[in-house]
Amino acid sequence: MTKSLDRSLTRENDPDGRHAPEITYDEQFYPARPKRFRPSARRSLRRRLADRRSDGDAVADNREYVEWLVEASMLADANRLASQLSGQGSMWQNPYAHPDPRAALERASVWFTAYPLSFVTRVGETFLSALSDPALWQAFRAIGIDGVHTGPVKQAGGLNGRRLTPSIDGHFDRISMEVDPAFGTEDDFRRLCATASEFDGTVIDDIVPGHTGKGADFRLAEMAYGDYPGIYHMVSIRPDDWHLLPDVKDGRDSANLDGSTEARLERAGYIIGQLQRVIFYEPGVKETNWSVTRPVMGVDGVERRWVYLHYFKEGQPSINWLDPSFAGMRLVIGDALHALADLGSGGLRLDANGFLGVEKTAEDAPAWSEGHPLSEAANHLIASMIRKMGGFSFQELNLAMDDIKAMGETGADLSYDFVTRPGYHHALVTGDTEFLRLTMNLAREMGIDPASLVHAMQNHDELTHELVHFSTRHRDDPFTYRGETLTGCELGERVRADLNNNLTGPGKAYNRRFTQNGIACTTSTVICATLGIEDLSEIAEAERDRIRDVHLLLAMFNALQPGVFALSGWDLSGMLTVDAADVADLIAEGDTRWINRGAHDLRGVDEPAREGRMPPARSLYGTLPDQLADPDSFASRLRRIIDVRREYEIATAVQVDIPDVSHRSELVMVHRLADDALQITVLNFSGEQVSGSVRSEQLPAGATVIDMFTGEEVATVDDLHSFPAVLEGYQGTSLLVRR
Repeated sequence: MTKSLDRSLTRENDPDGRHAPEITYDEQFYPARPKRFRPSARRSLRRRLADRRSDGDAVADNREYVEWLVEASMLADANRLASQLSGQGSMWQNPYAHPDPRAALERASVWFTAYPLSFVTRVGETFLSALSDPALWQAFRAIGIDGVHTGPVKQAGGLNGRRLTPSIDGHFDRISMEVDPAFGTEDDFRRLCATASEFDGTVIDDIVPGHTGKGADFRLAEMAYGDYPGIYHMVSIRPDDWHLLPDVKDGRDSANLDGSTEARLERAGYIIGQLQRVIFYEPGVKETNWSVTRPVMGVDGVERRWVYLHYFKEGQPSINWLDPSFAGMRLVIGDALHALADLGSGGLRLDANGFLGVEKTAEDAPAWSEGHPLSEAANHLIASMIRKMGGFSFQELNLAMDDIKAMGETGADLSYDFVTRPGYHHALVTGDTEFLRLTMNLAREMGIDPASLVHAMQNHDELTHELVHFSTRHRDDPFTYRGETLTGCELGERVRADLNNNLTGPGKAYNRRFTQNGIACTTSTVICATLGIEDLSEIAEAERDRIRDVHLLLAMFNALQPGVFALSGWDLSGMLTVDAADVADLIAEGDTRWINRGAHDLRGVDEPAREGRMPPARSLYGTLPDQLADPDSFASRLRRIIDVRREYEIATAVQVDIPDVSHRSELVMVHRLADDALQITVLNFSGEQVSGSVRSEQLPAGATVIDMFTGEEVATVDDLHSFPAVLEGYQGTSLLVRR
């Protein structure tokens, strides 16, 4: 936020006092603070795991094997990095106490979100070196993209003895700070950061505060070595209670507990039992959030079986943030230090950071596992360290708005927009913006600043519509919707049914449901289903142009409001879903998200690499060079939207109204700009022409309304604080209102 905008937030135009103080502590005492200083450290250079294998059994009484695991562990790396930064004056040069979303926006407000397995590279070219291609960054600059989120690129999966096992969750089951050789090297990453800097861009990396994979750290924990068991929420079961535990099948290292076993172990005082929900629930695969190991010999000669917590998949053991050793905390903070001080990232995504605290509750009630104060405290520590290192952070927190608000007050600078994402998809498929307006106004009433949100289009995940705010904490609260009073639970179910029924099923088999979370699809196939297109292979030029126009409407919704605007290669290329037969092995156990992760070519690669990459899907829009040469292409028209966003500094504006509308398919967003003028985004989520009026008490009578894209005066605000507006089907516009 600029100082002029900060100081314009007086009680007169901020009566609810929801925004930051008139002047921040940092501005008052450091008004001319220089660019954030970044301390430096270097992780000790070590050979890859595959190069350090030696003879000897992979057992606890083999000292060489245990030392090999220690050297490969993330906790050991964290300790090395911390020792280089402790006691250094450079660690005290940046403010860190409070989240600063507008400072993050000033560094990078339009992001490209990459997914390594789907980014097309040349034969012999790594993902990271391809992402640092100057020609790609020239295209990004032309469009207006100034930040790149790399996606997960570190070593992931697990260890079976000395053998690396593959990732079971798209490289979000981290086991090392080393870059996975499949994606490049640490030097490739540093070159990417240097290239980004040349184009005034920022690179955003990932850390996972909630869990790891089953790598060296977990294997050492199983062996009860040093502080390593303290990394995880794991409990050793006494041998005389092993009869309570399920057997582990041959070829596996653990087994998921069923509900009755979970309850027995809770009654026996081992675990806190059932949690508030089971993410990725699948009968016979994951019925609870707990699994048990096979018998493992410890370094002390004692054989143990451990029951461990995992919010997500069995191969993602949860980190314990309140163990006396604080080993988990040290591991996570060390990971952040490596990304910022060693590799050169400017920001970090915090994955699974809403599940860092669990606590036993009353008898027969689920354990407290969401919105726990420990999660808030841990996130404050993580985000403060990142700011102290000169970086910024964002969180992907799919919880109730209360939790997003609470954790955003002290934690990450930015939060992924789970507030409006289900709402704007619902508006599209129903042609009715009522639920979207309801959620946006709820967020405003709760004091969630849209400038603190990452308004994203498709990413690597499914179209998430868990609607946690309505289905959990506010399940019994009354909401008025379409003339009825519904409970939060009923409202969530109705919206979920609308999305499922309109986007999946007969004639829309190219989209698939993903467990209970949402729908595996791309933005383009959401639009295809909305437009009634049944056969993707029959999409001709006319249908493609209509899909492009709707796609641009959704881009305008995300770009023409305060906050980060993020989009992926799937959006830039107009990708369709992958044929399910091409990823049959990946979706065999129910993870249908692989159909929305098709390989996409942004650059026009002559000889694309195929090995270890996702199969390609159909692109409707083509490469960026081709699109930028065509003024009517998706990328060229997107560029004009981002130009308006940047010219008028909409990213750092203040949202002042989401008014009622004269037509159910219309959405109006009113924002106050830094110079006190108003910017209005008006969108039509239907295929029919909308003719009506835009009305808001914020609009001053007699003010002039100017089209920001053409510079033409289009209306004058009348005494009822309104002006007429006509929008064609799936059209949007951005308007400037000046006294």
